[in-house]
Amino acid sequence: MIQWIDALLNLLFPRSCVVCGGCLVKGEEAVCTMCNSRMPRTNYHLQPNNEIEQRFWGKAEIEKATSYFFYNKGSDYRHILFKLKYNGYKELGEVMGRYMANELLASDFFKGVDVVIPVPLHSKRKRVRGYNQSEWVALGISHAIGIPMDLNTLVRSVSNNTQTRKSVFDRWENVKDVFQVASPEKIQGKHILLVDDVLTTGATLVSCAAKLLESSDVKISIITLAVA
Repeated sequence: MIQWIDALLNLLFPRSCVVCGGCLVKGEEAVCTMCNSRMPRTNYHLQPNNEIEQRFWGKAEIEKATSYFFYNKGSDYRHILFKLKYNGYKELGEVMGRYMANELLASDFFKGVDVVIPVPLHSKRKRVRGYNQSEWVALGISHAIGIPMDLNTLVRSVSNNTQTRKSVFDRWENVKDVFQVASPEKIQGKHILLVDDVLTTGATLVSCAAKLLESSDVKISIITLAVA
């Protein structure tokens, strides 16, 4: 009966691929099989000293870093980030986080990680948007790899302006000293997986990492859903 009702609902209100807009079939989540196969994956998790890791050299001491797919302004795959961040598709973050983590599980990227921490939003911004998109991506990763997520230790203490449309210099200035660690003792000796939705200049992630690394014997790895 439940399967019949589900089939009827899908007929009346068909689920669509967030990339191409085509109808999803049974077993597909958010992205259809064709769009999934064509996704511009970076595969940086297979490359030591990859381009993502190099972006942090001299700025933050990290263990590993990767992004799932390339984000180009005119690409249909931009719809994933746009719908996740601005259209209220928060569950899309969990789905994409699981997709990404399940693919990376075959490598040793998550080896040694103790806790998953998303880049936090200020409480004011979170109330306006209704959710933190990076938190939902981190949730999907946490589900896939079986490692707990921590939403309380790293906090954004300053409600700064959005990074959108800012210059590279202004992006770095905009996130200076906006993060705090609420309970440093909770992360002592931990290997933290820091999660964000998209990597542009890396300013926000560097600011987060720098604050986390003030705690004793902390290691940081970084993963984002996309890289510009």
